[in-house]
Amino acid sequence: MPSSEGEARAGAAPRPGALAASRVESAKPDSRERARRRGGDWHAYVLVAPALAVIALFFVLPLAMSAILAFRGPDGGLTSAHFAKSWDLYRTDLLFTVAIVLLSTVLIGLVAILIAGYLTLGENPRAVAALRWLYRWPLFIPFIVTAQVMRTFLAKNGMLNHVLIGSGLIEPIAAQSVLDWRGIVIAFVWKQAPFVTLLLAGAMASIESQHIEAARNLGAPRWRVLLEIVLPQVRGTLLVGLVLSFVTMLSVLSVPLMINPNSPTMMTVDVAYRINTHGDYAVANALCLMSLVVAAFGAWFYLRHASRAMERR
Repeated sequence: MPSSEGEARAGAAPRPGALAASRVESAKPDSRERARRRGGDWHAYVLVAPALAVIALFFVLPLAMSAILAFRGPDGGLTSAHFAKSWDLYRTDLLFTVAIVLLSTVLIGLVAILIAGYLTLGENPRAVAALRWLYRWPLFIPFIVTAQVMRTFLAKNGMLNHVLIGSGLIEPIAAQSVLDWRGIVIAFVWKQAPFVTLLLAGAMASIESQHIEAARNLGAPRWRVLLEIVLPQVRGTLLVGLVLSFVTMLSVLSVPLMINPNSPTMMTVDVAYRINTHGDYAVANALCLMSLVVAAFGAWFYLRHASRAMERR
């Protein structure tokens, strides 16, 4: 009989009060975990507070002040006269800036693809090692030094023409200066191509070697492996580097000022001229906001590509 009572008790359904108590006990750890997480959120805000303060102080606040000055009229009211004046005076320079930066961005992409592709697929270890050591040097040279180097290299009596004359490729009378829009493009490509190459070469090095080896075993040449196998897998990294270079070149003053001070010139030179010569901060800020719109187009292009890539996944 005792055994049958034990079996009956074991098989009996639990009482409602005991069931509710067990549910409360099982819910306690989850509630404590949620409370702990809510309490730990402020630690995350403390960690990101310095970065947010820097962004607000050095980016958001100057942008807001620039927008206020650009839209403020002499009487303190809102006006678009400064933008109209900027467009009338510097429309050609704005188009010149966009053309120079776009051309430089395309050439930077081509140079970066060629160098990173050879670093990944090159078969001569000595050439790969030498190229890996040499291509990074412009990364450590400031833009102002780059401009001065190009002034010495691209001038009519510069090193480039001396080398061409000494090698017999041109006659001394045919030597000409390249200190114009071509010099700006050369300086930008020489300075920014190593940055994009560094990003791109790192992305290519992370690709699984089985893909490359399979294509090579099937007889594909290196250029086809680069274009059809490697490059599609690192397209996002390439785009990031090109967008960053695009925005950087829009903000450079020393290169166009020292290489091509004549008209048309880039927007940064116009901004410096309005401030230093006329003290016209309103038009200068309007020019800066117009440059910001151009830079925002690059950001929009990148975000559009990134969102499409996420949708495919």
